[in-house]
Amino acid sequence: MTALPDDSTPPADSTPPGRTVLQRGLYFEEFEPGTTYLHRPGRTVTEADNVLFTTLTMNTQSLHLDAAWSAGQPFGQRLVNSMFTLSTLVGASVAQLTQGTIVANLGFTEVSFPHPLYHGDTLYSETLVTEKRLSESRPGQGIVTLAHTGRNQDGVIVARAARSTLVWCQSAHEGKS
Repeated sequence: MTALPDDSTPPADSTPPGRTVLQRGLYFEEFEPGTTYLHRPGRTVTEADNVLFTTLTMNTQSLHLDAAWSAGQPFGQRLVNSMFTLSTLVGASVAQLTQGTIVANLGFTEVSFPHPLYHGDTLYSETLVTEKRLSESRPGQGIVTLAHTGRNQDGVIVARAARSTLVWCQSAHEGKS
């Protein structure tokens, strides 16, 4: 097996014959404020997901790890780590919105978790494009603001986050991918 170059682009002679489609996110010009993208499939969260993420990130919060202790707390059970919820919420949008077209994640604001996510719940993610503008300091790139919402299988909102991203304009990105 031949290793791929560092940029993970296969050699030109390895492209299969016929039509090929490269999955990518949206370029700046393709984002339309007011458009909501539903990211599917949903992600059913398991106990293993929560325990692994929690321990990998060195978050020793008993509310995520200790079933006996959590049973005596207000929610009566362990909660899914909110950072796992946020990561999964945003991660679900990547293939549809920013795969290969993002320059940088600029930041998050207004992050909230209005309802807990529990083991066995399914997280459904959606993203509303709230605004966009061309970058003043980076020609060929634009800033897109996204409002991510996560809902459980019952439609209850479990997470919200506003995120600013720096994305390529199509003409500036051609030849760079």
